[in-house]
Amino acid sequence: MKLKFFTKAFLLFFSVFAMAQTSKKEVLFTVDDAPVYVSEFLRVYNKNLNLVQDESQKDVEEYLKLFTNYKLKLKEAKAKGLHEKPAYKRELESYKKQLAKNYMTDAKVNDALVEEAYNNITNEVKATHILVRIAEGANPQDTLAAYNKIKSLRERATKEGFEAVRKEVHNGKTLFGEELGWFSGFRMVYAFEKVAFNTAVGDISQPFRTRFGYHIVNVLDKRKARGERTVKHIMILEKAGDTSSNAEARIKDIYKKIQQGEAFEDLAKEFSDDKNSASSGGLLKPFSSGQLSVPKFEETAFALETEGDISSPIKTNFGWHVIKLEAKNPIGTFEELKPELENKVKRDSRSQLIEEALIAKLKDKYGVANKTPDLSYFTSILNADFFARKWKLPEGFNKDETFLKIGNKILTNADFGDFLVAQQKRNRGTQSFDKIVADSYTSFLNANLKQYHEENLELENEDYANILSEYRDGLLLFDLMESTIWESAKTDTVEVKAFYENHKENYFLPKRIDAEVASSTNKKVIKKVAKLMSEDMTANAIKKLVNTNGAINVIFTKDTMNSKHQALPKAFEFKKGVSKVYKHNNGFIVAKVNEVLPKQLKDYDEVKGLVISDYQTQKENLWLETLREKYKVVVNTAVLKKVKAKIKG
Repeated sequence: MKLKFFTKAFLLFFSVFAMAQTSKKEVLFTVDDAPVYVSEFLRVYNKNLNLVQDESQKDVEEYLKLFTNYKLKLKEAKAKGLHEKPAYKRELESYKKQLAKNYMTDAKVNDALVEEAYNNITNEVKATHILVRIAEGANPQDTLAAYNKIKSLRERATKEGFEAVRKEVHNGKTLFGEELGWFSGFRMVYAFEKVAFNTAVGDISQPFRTRFGYHIVNVLDKRKARGERTVKHIMILEKAGDTSSNAEARIKDIYKKIQQGEAFEDLAKEFSDDKNSASSGGLLKPFSSGQLSVPKFEETAFALETEGDISSPIKTNFGWHVIKLEAKNPIGTFEELKPELENKVKRDSRSQLIEEALIAKLKDKYGVANKTPDLSYFTSILNADFFARKWKLPEGFNKDETFLKIGNKILTNADFGDFLVAQQKRNRGTQSFDKIVADSYTSFLNANLKQYHEENLELENEDYANILSEYRDGLLLFDLMESTIWESAKTDTVEVKAFYENHKENYFLPKRIDAEVASSTNKKVIKKVAKLMSEDMTANAIKKLVNTNGAINVIFTKDTMNSKHQALPKAFEFKKGVSKVYKHNNGFIVAKVNEVLPKQLKDYDEVKGLVISDYQTQKENLWLETLREKYKVVVNTAVLKKVKAKIKG
């Protein structure tokens, strides 16, 4: 599944930038006489350049092969008629609707909200609040009662003190008085966040409404957000069969060596059980406050003040750690975070403000008046059946009369009448018919404005039209690869196993040793350890002799190791017995090799996933050869030469 997902992303990545070109542009190559233009190739190449990890693909010739393969596959997909499949059309339509959402917005309002969001994530507020709980759809009497209650509580809080009132009124049911601690943007509903950030320290806000009810907020403090920390760590796991004291003793030995002046990074490379970070000296990706699932680790990291500071050993659910502060990273700039913030704003309750602005813009664009039309005819035909969800349009209903015009689209009374019938499904309680019809008109108008806008996006927005066209091709290629390569690999069990038999050399465990490695920065110490190892003295006995007067002069690592193991130097000789002394990681090691384990073939079931992946790659390469024979590719060498010169220049 991971391979399939990656390949789909790869195919779509090509197509995302493969914009249609005019015949006036220079042709780089043709596929069965269909032109592929220089501008398209350069756009894709330049967009992908910084994302390509395989350096060979940055070479123009190599990249041209990839791009040519992409075009060959696209030609084959269309020849097979995959673009006519119902499943393909359904998925394309689903994507079309999803893509359209990015263009159904008001840019000015969106930008203002994104800027506000950036300000709020770069600051933090400490606050408490009192909430009078009330349902969103509460009737006017209950709503007024809740408002009066919160208003009276604010009056009390200003006289008696917010804390005293908060603690007294909290019942956890209808009244809540809560300490909220520190929070920044997007941690609360938007209405709450906005009031909190706009209330001065020490002040009590005016009453305000959220979907939970009416609140007042007491702002206790404000500060700049803490940003990110980059740290290195050494982690020792509590392994199965070990006691807690073994892991604790090991981390304390390592910490002692750090205090003795040994390099943190060297010790991390040699001893840390976090294999993902050990090779880089224990370096972790930057993290922000609240991002980790290990509070103790986070608190310790943020408590380190100066770059280079090292914590004492701490214990978490993952094991024992020593942490070194590598860098304090401030929150990113607005431009860096803008795409992420835009997505968050669209998913947040802030989006309602964008919706309102969009509707106003579309009304103006498509010539719809702001004034609500006369709806008395529809009010007159409603009756009590509406509340019982049994109401139908009456006989003689004037269905063909024009009700609303949006751009070039005419909506009739029948359209709005059918909408009213569908609205019965909503629970309206005892609302008046006037309000029911007025609210329904607003919903009907907004929905049809957006639908009309979406239907015309390809004609009105070139960027949207291009991306949609590009996705069509990418989705088409995914379907082709799935039917031609991926699905067949699942069913070709016999062929996959035959591939394994013919390529066994790719599926061996490397030569390994069962060994105990001693490490020290002192060559005399390691020589002494080597002598004691030769006398069959145990590691614990050696440590008692060598680690004296509170100093940690040697650390042992016992494991089954291959040539790439962090404890072994590259030149280590795999030979049973006590090894010679090697220089390693600015120190020295000696190993007692108990057993040399030979190179061993992995069972098919153990490497089945890798075998299938390799089989798919071979099958795709063979398939591409047939496509090159089926569809003639002609490269314009003169133009290619100019492309190379342009890229190098």
